[in-house]
Amino acid sequence: MLESDLKTQLQAYLQKVTRPIEIVASLDDSPKSREMEELLGEIVLLSDKITLVERRDADAHTPSFALNSPGHDIHLRFAGIPMGHEFTSLVLALLQVGGHPSRTAQDVIEQIKELEGPAPDGVLKFETYFSLSCQNCPDVVQALNLMAVLNPNIQHVAIDGALFQDEVEARQVMSVPTIYLNGEVFGQGRMGVEEIVAKLDTGAAARDAKKLAAKAPFDVLIVGGGPAGAAAAIYAARKGIATGVVAERFGGQVLDTMAIENFISVSETEGPKMVAQLEQHVRQYEVDIMNLQRAEKLTSGNGVIEIELANGASLKSKTVILSTGARWRQMNVPGENEYRNKGVAYCPHCDGPLFKGKRVAVIGGGNSGVEAAIDLAGIVSHVTLIEFDHQLRADAVLQRKLHSLPNVKVITSAMTTEVTGDGQKVDGLVYQDRGNNEKHTLALEGIFVQIGLLPNTEWLKGTVALSPRGEIIVDERGQTSLPGVFAAGDVTTVPYKQIVIAMGEGSKAALSAFDHLIRTSAPVEEAEVEAA
Repeated sequence: MLESDLKTQLQAYLQKVTRPIEIVASLDDSPKSREMEELLGEIVLLSDKITLVERRDADAHTPSFALNSPGHDIHLRFAGIPMGHEFTSLVLALLQVGGHPSRTAQDVIEQIKELEGPAPDGVLKFETYFSLSCQNCPDVVQALNLMAVLNPNIQHVAIDGALFQDEVEARQVMSVPTIYLNGEVFGQGRMGVEEIVAKLDTGAAARDAKKLAAKAPFDVLIVGGGPAGAAAAIYAARKGIATGVVAERFGGQVLDTMAIENFISVSETEGPKMVAQLEQHVRQYEVDIMNLQRAEKLTSGNGVIEIELANGASLKSKTVILSTGARWRQMNVPGENEYRNKGVAYCPHCDGPLFKGKRVAVIGGGNSGVEAAIDLAGIVSHVTLIEFDHQLRADAVLQRKLHSLPNVKVITSAMTTEVTGDGQKVDGLVYQDRGNNEKHTLALEGIFVQIGLLPNTEWLKGTVALSPRGEIIVDERGQTSLPGVFAAGDVTTVPYKQIVIAMGEGSKAALSAFDHLIRTSAPVEEAEVEAA
């Protein structure tokens, strides 16, 4: 089942294991059980510290397997075969159960160890529904697996939604990752270990705010941790100036990008992998990364720029680079918010497998929309692509592929006007023919919205000049309308929202900020000589 080179790599990793690992598998006679048995059998042969126990008793999830270590109270289970994006989750779980230390910050590890659930037993029982094609899911699975290894009060079951569809239907899970805690929905979408811990530890926000408020002013403070922000941080830190990055989610929208095939010198990669490499590069320098922090207000005066955060803390800096990026644009029609994650989705790679054999619509005829329709056509029974314009805007090669698929219908000159549902989940949509204004209803189970981006600038209105589209207006140096405040990336008026362009703009903004610092802090006599 595992290719020879993958076995070799895994065997090398398993040499780091320092204590015994016991795999307890719950199996039956189904094909998936046989597939799981084959995978586990191959893993056992790669390390003399791993043993396999097979059980035929009816577990709540079959096939599934638990990982534990004799003498340690660990409750960690995979319900499904963790291949695809989740294979890394399996490898990390094996290492951590086997005693190999995590790279997670020590203060976060101590927070995890101190967590307790509600009375009477204090148990925090997590269940995560994932899909093997979801690039957002591994972060959640890996975070909760680690927490289960570190704290005996925490239990975690990672469940492949495509394998346990009856359970998904019963719980009406229509978006992954979806996390349940003690039977109730805890969260949906990508969450890292720090974010999960912060949500459980109610006192964490106040402690963070106190620490942040005590920080000395920065020379340059970057707001946003996407490609533009990461590039700006590296270029600023290399100048030897005090650099900070405050980000709601380090990596930004790249975390939600499946395939990246146009980043020069890298023929192919994936968003989460690129973000991990970006963060690793930034951390090679003396950059203060403040993650999971949302900026809410910018003020300026007396040569100091202040950023107020959602937790009440404020950060000060001589210069600021705004790189808050953009988010998926919504349709803003009745029913969209009501049925978000109940049939309305924005990530076809993540949520597509949950709609296997069902009817779906894709809204948007650009590259993203057409790519989504092509991907979904291989999973669902039928795809209807709806485009507002009179023609598709995607690249010709994508359009040819789309039109070759037998289970795809394209409707142009159509405006979606409503998402309909039964109160629990989506059951259709209404669109208006822009040619004759007639309205039509489509019966379907899922809607994937792919209609472009919206800049994250609501918090900046009235502070820096914005375009009619809400983008930050910048000049050729990345300077905004406010002295000392620069901007870069998808949040600005710079055209063509691409990773490589955002990185270039972030680098340029950092150089401009450094130049601003030199000119505004230079002694008067030096400035006069320079002017002469």
